[in-house]
Amino acid sequence: MESTLQENPHFQAPEMSTDRQSTPNTPANFMGKLKENLVFRSKWAELNGAMGDLGTYIPIVLALTLASDLNLGTTLIFTGVYNFVTGAIYGVPMPVQPMKSIAAVAISNPDFGIPEVMAAGICTAGILFLLGVTGLMQLVYRLIPISVVRGIQLAQGLSFAMTAVKYIQNVQDFAKSKKTSPKRDWLGLDGLLLALICAIFIIIVNGAGEDQNENQEIYETGNDRRRKRLNKIIFSLPSAFLIFLLGVVLAIIRGPKAVKGFKFGPSPIEIVKISKNSWKQGFIKGTIPQLPLSILNSVIAVCKLSTDLFPEREMTATSVSVTVGLMNLIGCWFGAMPCCHGAGGLAGQYKFGGRSGGCVALLGVAKLVLGLVLGSSMVKVLTQFPVGVLGVLLLFAGIELAMCSRDMNSKEESFVMLLCTAVSLVGSSAALGFLCGIVVHLFLKMRNMGDGNSCDGVWFSRNP
Repeated sequence: MESTLQENPHFQAPEMSTDRQSTPNTPANFMGKLKENLVFRSKWAELNGAMGDLGTYIPIVLALTLASDLNLGTTLIFTGVYNFVTGAIYGVPMPVQPMKSIAAVAISNPDFGIPEVMAAGICTAGILFLLGVTGLMQLVYRLIPISVVRGIQLAQGLSFAMTAVKYIQNVQDFAKSKKTSPKRDWLGLDGLLLALICAIFIIIVNGAGEDQNENQEIYETGNDRRRKRLNKIIFSLPSAFLIFLLGVVLAIIRGPKAVKGFKFGPSPIEIVKISKNSWKQGFIKGTIPQLPLSILNSVIAVCKLSTDLFPEREMTATSVSVTVGLMNLIGCWFGAMPCCHGAGGLAGQYKFGGRSGGCVALLGVAKLVLGLVLGSSMVKVLTQFPVGVLGVLLLFAGIELAMCSRDMNSKEESFVMLLCTAVSLVGSSAALGFLCGIVVHLFLKMRNMGDGNSCDGVWFSRNP
């Protein structure tokens, strides 16, 4: 009987259930899993990877602080805790990023203040939490075609890259969310030359990614031992960390008075009072445009990218949706910036060497310490930070995310992906691009059904 079952091609041994039964949820197993998720694969690489998301985080946080009077100290404390907890849960460099649509409304609209921002964050979080605990988010994740997911990722990556080029080329006024001069000067502590040198340094150290490193390893096995040793040293440099450290030094040089005016100690943490009108305005102007972006980029695209980069790690749309919801259902009441995960941040941290939860846990500890020790005084340093340097970090994070779309296997998939990307970029709406991608995907599948193909493939389910 046993041999008959094994010969049956439809028979599958219950390996997963056996493994789960053999590892009961005991405190010892929990601590072992926690330790495994937070371990550093490589100390310098994880430290370097922690810098990969700052090109997105710092500009938006700084803009909200200057334009909307966001409590920077409180935001640093809460986002630091978010970083550490998500790193411990998932074991991958899961980013914590600002909710970009809500931030954009707050920066451009003076009447959309902190109460409205927090109301928008809480409403968005509540919906995501409900979608997660009911299992609807996982259902959505399984139904969305892979070509549409890749289109959203490509659009977000190109959007990051184009924003990064603007940071590099033009002087920015984050308080007003607009350029203050047509072009940035070539020379100076925040000039084009500095950004160009940083970009070249990253290319030399990191190359195009792991594929490039593999080719270099073959080349390094030649007879020139000195060149091999030199290449090994150069390729192991923590490029993003060194560039960020350079930016901090230049910020201190550019604004020495800001450093002298530091007030040590955390900012006071208070519960934000939200009126009925603030709830209404927050939901209409903040939650409605933010929700599609959070579902698509903060949950769906993040889960798909995590599966691509870390196939050995289990990450579900349900768990990601729940963690995003819980973060903001707690932090927004105390004035912390509404946050989510993001595929761009994950790609950026992976690009610069982040391979474990220890990467973001380290970043979380740094944020927590800065929030407790310096509080809102940190804004004085951030206003002097070279924006061109942040642009360089954001540029490579965007390119890394966009490169994930290179696995389309057919012309049909590529067609849907590129159409979704084009509409998302031109229309400045991931939701509009998503809708167009879904409609075109369905039309193409219906067209193929006319050729005698089965209707089972209408929803192309390559998502695990």
